[in-house]
This record gives sequence, C-alpha cells and structure tokens, in this order.
Amino acid sequence: MTDPIDAHVRLDTHPIHPSAATAVLTGAQARIALMALEAADWTVVAENVLVLARIDHEEPYWAQDAAKHLTAVGITVEITPRLQEAIDEEWNWANYPMPWCTRSEIREVSNQAQKIHDDIRHGQLLIHAHAHDGHTTVAVGTYLGRGGKSVYLHGEDHLRQVANTFNSPAQALLAFEKVHAAEMRPGPAPMTDTERAAVEARAVFDLTAAKPEPSSPEPETVPVYLADAGDHDALLDAFLDAHGDWERWRTWSEETTHAIHESQTLRIERVHEAHPRETAWTVAAYATPVSDRMWHLTATGTTPAPVLQTLLHHLAEGDWWDTAIGSPLDEKTVTAATKPLTDADWKHTVDGRWIHWTNQSGDAGIQFDAFAAPTPNSRLATWTLWAGPSIDCPTWTVAASPYTPSSLLADLAKDLAHGTAFHQPNAARHQRCARLGTTPPALRPATAAHTSSRTH
Repeated sequence: MTDPIDAHVRLDTHPIHPSAATAVLTGAQARIALMALEAADWTVVAENVLVLARIDHEEPYWAQDAAKHLTAVGITVEITPRLQEAIDEEWNWANYPMPWCTRSEIREVSNQAQKIHDDIRHGQLLIHAHAHDGHTTVAVGTYLGRGGKSVYLHGEDHLRQVANTFNSPAQALLAFEKVHAAEMRPGPAPMTDTERAAVEARAVFDLTAAKPEPSSPEPETVPVYLADAGDHDALLDAFLDAHGDWERWRTWSEETTHAIHESQTLRIERVHEAHPRETAWTVAAYATPVSDRMWHLTATGTTPAPVLQTLLHHLAEGDWWDTAIGSPLDEKTVTAATKPLTDADWKHTVDGRWIHWTNQSGDAGIQFDAFAAPTPNSRLATWTLWAGPSIDCPTWTVAASPYTPSSLLADLAKDLAHGTAFHQPNAARHQRCARLGTTPPALRPATAAHTSSRTH
C-alpha cells in the first residue's frame, strides 16, 4: 500500500481564461506534486501555483488525467465543481475536417498538435520559415537535439501535423521554397488567437489565487479602462518569449529593458521602476535602422494590462508601417482612428485646438491636439488616451505622435469603448491628482552599433 504524501492539489478553472486550468498546491511535500505537474506540461506561474493552457482546449480532460496520476501515488486531489462540470461536458469540434475520427482519436490528433506547439514554444523545434497555402499556415523547421530531423508542418492550432520529414534543414528549405516561394516568410508565423490566449493565461494570472481566502470577493467585470494594471514586466516577458523575432537588451543599471525587432526599425523601451504616473513604456518605429522616428507612443505605469496586450498584439502583427512620415493626417485618418468611439455614441466636443471623445460617465476619453498634429516631430502628444477623474487628473494615459498607425489607435479605441476585463475589488488604485507631462522621452534610432549588454 502506498503511503500518503503530505500534499494537497486543488484543481480549478482559470479565473480569466475558462478553457485553461489551475492547480494550487499545499502541504509539506507539495514539491512532489509540483514536479509531477511540470512533467505533464503544467506551467509554474507563482509559488505552488500552476496553469495548464493548451491550444486544443482539452485542459479539463488533461486536468482529470493529472488528478488520476496524482491520486495513484498518494497525493490528495480536489476538483472544484466548475472544473468537474467542464470535465463532464460533452462537446465536439464544429466542422472538424476528419469526421470519421472518434472523440478519442480526435483528442489524440490534437495532442500531437499540442506536442508540436510545445516543442516550438520550448525552443526544441526551430521554425525556419512559414507561408500561407491559401487554406492554412504551413511551416518548415528542424528539431534540435534529435539528430537534426527537419519537418514540414501543415495546419494551425489543434490541426497542425507533420506532413513530411527531411534529413537536413537545407533539403527541407529547398523543398518548401519550391512550393511556397511566393508566400514564404522567414521565421515562425504570427500567433493565432488560440496561441495568444494560451500565452495570456500563463502570463496574466491573478497571483492572489496562490493564497485563496473564503472571504475574498470574487473578481468583478469592469470596462477595460478600469482594469488593473497587472504585472507589466510579466506582460513584456511573455511577449518576448512568444516572438522570436524580438531581442531583449538590458541597460547596465538594470533599470530599463529594450526590446528590438529583428528589422531594427521597431523598438520598445520599458522603464521598470517608473513612477505610476510617469512614462513606463515607449514604442518607436523607424523607416530604416538609422532614420528619424516615423511615430512613437508612450504609456504610464498604471496603464491597464488589457490595453498593453492590445498594443503588443498590434506590434506582433507587423502593421507598424501602415502610417509613414509624409502621409497626411487628415479627417479621414482621424475618423478611422476614432470610429469605435463614434459607434459607441461617445460625446464629441471641440475646445479650441483640442477635439475630445468622452464616454457617458466622463471617466475615460481620447483627446486629439490639432496644433501638434501637423508637426511629425512635435514633442506635444497629438493623441492622448486616458481614464480617471478627468484628463487633467488621469489614472493612466497613453500618448501618441501624429503618424501613429490609425489601425493601432482604432484597436485601442475599441478597447476603451467595448472591452471588458476582470478587476479585483481590493486592488489598490491611485486617486491622487497629478498632471501628466506630454513630453515623451526620446528614443535613439536602433543601430547595429548598439552597445548595451544583452540579457539571454
């Protein structure tokens, strides 16, 4: 008979991403349970807290599988009623392309796709190039440490499969280029919505779940502009981990992180210890690695995590050049950037040089400065997104220069007008008024001569 292990595992659904699962560990031998779950591809997100986030939405099944294995070795496992409900739910993939497969066979196919995804995420499978074949994404890559086997991948998310294998990367790339030369792009494809949700589930997890208290209030749903700031450093770490075309640099003082795109024409500056109302993020785009900035954007340290996620998602999609120096900042561009606010019936007012769009409750808005707009290198903010008691006493702000892409501004405006997020009622909020300066810190053009020490 197996002796009981002094470890208790509480399995539950993720508080923000319902398809994901969480595990909270307690007990003197909790480390044993943690190692077992890590071996089953659960991710540690805090002390004795793990998350299972997959791209096949089969987390409840694999959570139950983990519970069986833990119980078998003498670990006490508790499954919450809501996770048990998800485990018992009978569901099928809509329009599944292999309808002859049984449910267990479908799960096996998606599990193989999950393994491919995990191999890429953990750096065990290096993707050389990708393309779109007219129906789905295809890619070519090489396994590291497995005899150099190269593979041709077909499909996305739970349908990704190894369609062919090659003896060398050169052979694989030649074959891939022969078929997909016109659509071929270097590196991995942009993340799908499902992959992005899995990253977010691991990165934006409420760490208070590590110490559950029965009397703690449940998270409440609020508009995005009232959401918690969350862990900005964790957001940047998750972004860089998920996008191999970006590199991380730290200054010698460790106070600032620079993230530079492989093209050296887009970069992010993150000031770690900035005052909550001072600039903590600066994004700048350049026409060439040594040219002047095309546009730049700044965000304060209290900016809600969902707003920053939208910004980072836009940068990952590669659309930062869609507004360039010399293009007119005309009425059409302004209308496109603010259309989500107009559609949501936000109040539209003109006050001299400033145009305002404000929500009905008056605690969020966007300001456009017509005086700053005609000057590409103006040190005044052309666009200011804000939330708080008023624009003169904001809780957070995002400031942008004239040629900031209208598509990015529209995405952020859509978040303000329609987005919702979870907020912990006990989370601290900054109420003291402080006028925010509009002069963003200058970023030097990215050059190959950059001498900051690289953090691996």
